[in-house]
Amino acid sequence: MINESVLLESKTLRTSVLERTHVLDKVKALSLLPDGLHVTTAMVAAYYEVNVTAIRSLIADHRDELEANGYHVLTGTQLSAFKALSRSQSRSASLAIFSRRAVLNVGMLLRDSEVARQVRTYLLDAEYEVRTRPVDNLIHRASWDGLDERVDSRITDVLGKTVVPMFNALIETSGEQSRELISLREDVQQIQMKLIEHDIQLSRLQRGQDVKALTGVIGTIDAMNWREFEEHVAGLLRRDGCTDVELYGGHGGDRGVDISARTADGRTVAVQCKNFAPFRHVLSGEMQKFLGASKVLHKADVALYVATCAFTRESLAIAAQGGVTAVHRGLLEAWSAGVQLQVLR
Repeated sequence: MINESVLLESKTLRTSVLERTHVLDKVKALSLLPDGLHVTTAMVAAYYEVNVTAIRSLIADHRDELEANGYHVLTGTQLSAFKALSRSQSRSASLAIFSRRAVLNVGMLLRDSEVARQVRTYLLDAEYEVRTRPVDNLIHRASWDGLDERVDSRITDVLGKTVVPMFNALIETSGEQSRELISLREDVQQIQMKLIEHDIQLSRLQRGQDVKALTGVIGTIDAMNWREFEEHVAGLLRRDGCTDVELYGGHGGDRGVDISARTADGRTVAVQCKNFAPFRHVLSGEMQKFLGASKVLHKADVALYVATCAFTRESLAIAAQGGVTAVHRGLLEAWSAGVQLQVLR
């Protein structure tokens, strides 16, 4: 077993375990800002039970690494938008915020903190468990048998094309039982999303993609303007086999669609692109607008809402019910790094 202190010295090892942000919650509760995604310098200091000076000193020594993992100083219009979103009353001209990845990064660098030491120990325990776990499951056996598709991909396809539509039909005619059916449908959709996340992880492993391959990807995307971002998404569509890819240009695009295309098997695709600030959320009203544009006006077989931020719970529910694929910040990062979107297969 590797000693937890090696994380202090090895940036490569730190990078390899940065996705394990759930470790933070195993050690102690991490309080978040009202946006549900970020914490302030004072909140990081409180979590690790050190003074704010220690955190600021750490930032001075490792700023580039922390910024690559979600540390950011807000000023100007970004700060104003963030204050409005989080209902902050602060009058400060700037605000440093940390993502969960950045908070975890701090824990791998902070020497004089018992909480940080516990975080590092949990991280290496989890890494050891993954590396030593026997590889023997249905998914690998399927690949050994020469099957092209993974088991979880086929299950997801069945859920999306058969089970969920069946629930939709039942709900329309169910009367008093509609609430129970809606609850069951939501459970199925949650399973579907978990399988999609699992599929992404497997794709990374099968393609031999190291975690280092993702380093800097989302930072590059954040630096794009709206036109560059739309061109980036169009390039991803072409890479994944789409044809007739057309960009309409300008916010709003062609009747609420920024890009249209056709999948390799002939299905029509409508895409909405939003390069919002990372702390922003796609709201339910925005999702409803795109749902109408993509499914009613364009009658698209595949609808993609691609955003550089997260989606609210309500907007995700609308997307799932209406058949829109919500490509959130994490999924966008994986897609940009080479993982093909399942809905385009």
